[in-house]
Amino acid sequence: MMSTALIVPVKNGGPRWQMVIASIQEQSLRPQRVVVIDSGSTDGSDDAAKAAGFELHAIAPECFDHGGTRQMAVEMVPECESVIFLTQDAVLEAPDALEQLVSALHTHPQAGVAYGRQLPRAEAGPIERHARLFNYPEQNTEKSLKDIPRMGIKTAFTSDSFAAYRRDALLRAGGFPQNCSMGEDMIAAARILLQGGTVVYAAQARVIHSHGFTMAEEARRYYGIGRMHAQQRLLLARFQSPASEGKRFVRSELVFLTRHAPWRIPEALLRTATKYSAYRWGKRSAPVMEQTG
Repeated sequence: MMSTALIVPVKNGGPRWQMVIASIQEQSLRPQRVVVIDSGSTDGSDDAAKAAGFELHAIAPECFDHGGTRQMAVEMVPECESVIFLTQDAVLEAPDALEQLVSALHTHPQAGVAYGRQLPRAEAGPIERHARLFNYPEQNTEKSLKDIPRMGIKTAFTSDSFAAYRRDALLRAGGFPQNCSMGEDMIAAARILLQGGTVVYAAQARVIHSHGFTMAEEARRYYGIGRMHAQQRLLLARFQSPASEGKRFVRSELVFLTRHAPWRIPEALLRTATKYSAYRWGKRSAPVMEQTG
């Protein structure tokens, strides 16, 4: 098995963070290093990490960004062959979750990144539940550039909520982008693919992780996605437009809600219109980045 570092960015993780800590401590795979990057917790999340025996690296809140902070963490663990990223609210579902994720890298020699399956929270509503079932199905997948005609931008889809990177492949591809407020995982995956590597979806490695976003929160999120797509247009141009993937999601959501919660369909359609408008607004508001990695 590869030497492994587990990296968890944290800020005010609350009770959910305590659940994540417990799930890490139950793992059959013991990472050589567990590094928590705390960006200004005031609820004791940093103390909980230290009490668990994790390495704690504190940064100022204004210094955190999703790409730059993760790149800093990768550079902190030069002795490790693989680097797993986990978020403070992603609870490892079984004691072999980390082992299964790293094994996916081991069994796919061309893989630069492997990401796991995210299951909805027990309290998730039907819209939240469908989003997880759509993006994280039961079947394993290995994606490469040859899948672009079939999958489009979904070829570069991954999630740093639960993902393991082959450290040398990530660094060869240029690592994570600096000054990146979101989408650093897709950018890194696209860079890895363009270097000839693959992206593996390991459905057997599972976390419990979903969000019940309000409509306003979804609008802010999709505005950010639109900005990222515009800024990284030169990089993501090889992966076609996300429009077809969005249509496939809407069709799937309508079928799911028709079966399980038809009274939520008007809300789902309103959310779709809000997300699309916010995405277009974000895309128009951002300059193209010249540096694509």
